[in-house]
Amino acid sequence: MSASPSDRRTRALALLERLESGAPERVAKNLDDFHSEAAEILLGFAFTDVVAREGIPLKTREMLTVAMLAAMGTAPGQLEFHMRAALNTGASHDEIVEIVLQVAVYAGIPAAMNAITTAKSAFTSR
Repeated sequence: MSASPSDRRTRALALLERLESGAPERVAKNLDDFHSEAAEILLGFAFTDVVAREGIPLKTREMLTVAMLAAMGTAPGQLEFHMRAALNTGASHDEIVEIVLQVAVYAGIPAAMNAITTAKSAFTSR
């Protein structure tokens, strides 16, 4: 990777900043400490190539991300971040609650219970 940040990385970090102020610095440092190209590869794909697409509004994408991460039940840190990001992009507290209740139906009570714990933390950290 060249010494200057790539356009993909720059665009990904700009979108990440829209989701949560201060997040780009934390996330980029974590990934850069792992490998010099990790942010380019992971954030470039996720945020520049997919999340930034025009087909679905950002608020909706974040709500979908919350539902999927909650259903997975294996990524509490990312779930909390995306719950805050959903709130930051216009989703309401009540919409997050409804997503978690929907998760209970289709992914099970344990996944919903984990999501409830994460949601409570996301709600209080804002």
